[in-house]
Amino acid sequence: MGRLHLLIIVFLSISSVTIFMPELVAAQLKTNYYAKTCPNVETIVRNVVNQKIQQTFVTIPAVLRLFFHDCFVEGCDSSVIVASTSGNTAEKDHPDNLSLAGDGFDTVIKAKAAIDAIPSCKNKVSCADILAIATRDVVQLSGGPGYIVELGRLDGFTSKASNVEGNLPKPTFNLDQLNTMFASHGLNQADMIALSAAHTVGFSHCSKFSNRIYNFSPQNPVDPTLNKTYAAQLQQMCPKNVDPRIAINMDPITPRAFDNVYFQNLQKGMGLFTSDQVLFTDQRSKGTVDSWASNSKAFQTAFINAMTKLGRVGVKTGKNGNIRRDCGAFN
Repeated sequence: MGRLHLLIIVFLSISSVTIFMPELVAAQLKTNYYAKTCPNVETIVRNVVNQKIQQTFVTIPAVLRLFFHDCFVEGCDSSVIVASTSGNTAEKDHPDNLSLAGDGFDTVIKAKAAIDAIPSCKNKVSCADILAIATRDVVQLSGGPGYIVELGRLDGFTSKASNVEGNLPKPTFNLDQLNTMFASHGLNQADMIALSAAHTVGFSHCSKFSNRIYNFSPQNPVDPTLNKTYAAQLQQMCPKNVDPRIAINMDPITPRAFDNVYFQNLQKGMGLFTSDQVLFTDQRSKGTVDSWASNSKAFQTAFINAMTKLGRVGVKTGKNGNIRRDCGAFN
């Protein structure tokens, strides 16, 4: 009887840990985390982001993509910023990350330097939190919603290219593949659709979608879900033997504004990737696309919710992380 009683206690303990884990992670993050150690951290980051955007618009999609690629591999711990060494090929050098624009990394590194230039803030703010703040800023400064960023992440101890494989969505994914990957990080279909709208800003290399305009299938060289006029424009901008460095706007209508035109484009067959257009062609997600195409406010609310949840993925705290002195190298 005593043994059975002990087993029940153990089971209940395990169950309660499993049930409350997500709440614990959220509780470890606080909106006023640096109130005493570095109260002006958000203003400092915002100023750096502003300067970077004035130098190049690429900063906006670069930072946004960097945050997403960071959180989906090892969690939001700035592991994607770490540079490779002779003994380790880091995340940033995996083929899926080679297209991350340098301006994203540069923004975080410059913001870190600006923070550390203040004696009371030096080595008090993690690179992971700097990236989270900068991401909110680029969204807002390009016309998207402002939101409060939860802070308190530590920087991770691991960055391996081998950990990237199979952990980032591919432009060829269908709805089931997208949902499965996002669900593995605690994100539902609505979160996935909202986060996909990050494609409302930024660029893509022709190679990422060339299969849709040249060799989609033996019966249809051009993907039949593509708007015919748009497909012809894509072929013009991306001829078959195009320079691999050539990149085009992902949103052909408002490429420099963070808005819900992304969803209006999907309604017209103007989603650049298969993983974009499937959100409209699959009946299970079409209703959400239609709703947000006509209701910017509803989309913005969903995007804030999804970004907050994304920012909680794999957060490092306590002994599982530290604050890097140099965002590009482990201490």
